This record gives sequence, structure tokens and C-alpha cells, in this order.
Amino acid sequence: MIDEGYIKFQCYWQKAAALQEDLSELIHWRNKFLQMGLIGYYPDINVGFGNISQKVGGKQFIISGTQTGHIEHIQAEHFTTVTDYNISTNEVWCKGPVKASSESMTHAMIYENDPMVEAVIHIHSEAFWKQLINQVPTTRREVPYGTPEMANEITRLFSESEVKTQKIIVMAGHEEGILSFGACLKEAGEIIERFVRPGSFPVNQN
Repeated sequence: MIDEGYIKFQCYWQKAAALQEDLSELIHWRNKFLQMGLIGYYPDINVGFGNISQKVGGKQFIISGTQTGHIEHIQAEHFTTVTDYNISTNEVWCKGPVKASSESMTHAMIYENDPMVEAVIHIHSEAFWKQLINQVPTTRREVPYGTPEMANEITRLFSESEVKTQKIIVMAGHEEGILSFGACLKEAGEIIERFVRPGSFPVNQN
């Protein structure tokens, strides 16, 4: 069963007013992928899917909140700031009007493994997931999302695959889940656009 959007880690949430940072790019790309059906909501199981984040300095990053996939026009009050995290104890600290996405740990590990990364996007697509699995850097099927094991799996890919140059990850243990990242939101977004174009599935070189 797809259970995207539910918090698996221990989340220490400090409720606060809507973020004051410029979120225009985050909102633009999130709404764009919503329109493409790559971020959204499964009405039959009442679960949202997909999320987007942007680094703001140190270990901190802004990320879309848990269970916001159903919102047609996302706004500042639907984002929060991850202020700290601990992979080994599966804990996340966040501050904002909503709790952080269940994929916060995975975003955090991408940022940790490549200091040049400033943005991460997580989409869902059954068709593209099936096309790309094991053709681009792919996590092990037995590793579930939103766990310390997935965080460690991200680190493994950075050491054993071409993920740093390809900037895309298929989550084999998270049906339909695909991640992209880049030095800015535009790069991360355009990587998804390039890979989901028909006939554009490059074979992994590792």
C-alpha cells in the first residue's frame, strides 16, 4: 500500500507563523508538478504524495508540509523549515505552520552528501518509475522510505553510483517514488522534465 505523506520519524514541531522567506520558486515548481500529476493526492486512500525542498543554510531547509498534496494552489502556510535532524535516532525538528514532510530525512541526506545541492524534488509516477528503475541510480527494494535505512541508502548511492552527476534517484522500495536534485530548483525541476519526456530514459553508467 502506498502510504506517502505519513510521518514515520519522531517529529518535534514548533508551530509558528507562515515563513517569511521568498517561496516563489518552491511554489512555482510544486504547482507545476501538481498540474503534471507528479505531485498530488490519492483520493481512494486519502493520502497525498510528492514534496519539494530548498536549502537555506547549514542543516536547515524549507520543505512542503506533510499531507499537502491535495492542495491545488500551495501557499507559504503549507511549508515549514527543518531546523535540525538526527539520522541515527530518526528525529526531525521543524518550525512553521505545518509539520515537515515524511521524506525530510531523505532530503536531508541528499543535502549532506553533496554540499552543492540546494534543492530536492520528490515526485510519484508509476509509468516513469517502472521505466527508470535500475536504469538510473536506484535504492534497494527492501529499504522503505522515511527511515534511517533509506537515509543510509542515499549515502550508499553517492559512493557507489553516478547519482552525483545524474541527479536522479528511483526508490525501488517506495512504489512510484522518484527524487531529483540540483544546485537550484530550476535544475532539479528540469531534470525531472528531461527524464519524463517519452523516449528519454538514459541507461545508468555504473
